[in-house]
Amino acid sequence: MSIPTLPPYRKIADDLRALILSGELSPGEKLRSENELKDRYGTTRVTVRKALALLKADGLLVSEQGKGVFVRPRPNVQMLTTGANFRERRKTGVSNFNAEAAAQGLRPEQRILSVETVPAPAEIASRLDIAEGTAVIVRRRAFFVDEEPMQLVDGYYPAELFSGTELEDPRRIRGGVSRLIEDPDGPVKQRITRFVEELDIRMPTPAETEALKIPPGVPLARVFRVAHVTAGQVVEVLDSRIPCDRHGFRYVIDVP
Repeated sequence: MSIPTLPPYRKIADDLRALILSGELSPGEKLRSENELKDRYGTTRVTVRKALALLKADGLLVSEQGKGVFVRPRPNVQMLTTGANFRERRKTGVSNFNAEAAAQGLRPEQRILSVETVPAPAEIASRLDIAEGTAVIVRRRAFFVDEEPMQLVDGYYPAELFSGTELEDPRRIRGGVSRLIEDPDGPVKQRITRFVEELDIRMPTPAETEALKIPPGVPLARVFRVAHVTAGQVVEVLDSRIPCDRHGFRYVIDVP
């Protein structure tokens, strides 16, 4: 059985992709013109354009009007999302997001977009272990670094626990929601003992692309983070949408 031969534009795209991924073509570097690439590969400009279009769709190349085609530059910030240092950050009162940005000499900002009480959607209700449609408080936030959007985060909390608390105010909570959860005089009065995270990689919706300024071809990570307290109850579900070109993920798994 013979192996199908790749069309010429795929061969060109694969060659350029290898040069980009190896670093031989560096971020921000301008590619040769279509005419130069045509001559180099012994093909037509139409074939070269198809190859470049494929790499643009993959998020590896960008076009600048009147200037040419460039290897897509890396973002100025790379955030590391990790579940391993929660307690360390809690002691300082600095969130992991803010600490990561500050360590890179950047200016983080969290903006509260809205706070409202809504019926729990099915995917949230199942994680909070409540009936679908049960009242939950949702805090919708956008995270920025140097005015650039980095992620959208919706936090869901059982209204039965948190109604009448500062969680309902559309303002920052001093020490964060975790401080409120662990406050001996708060509504829960228990220590957070475990986080469970579910990671789903997909392409962004048009609304997410616009809100997060996601380039073509860049996937989005949707992360559900569930917080358990001492008694085993789930008191928080964070639904985060995170562009994959600006974040890394590290999970530490202890094997007994």
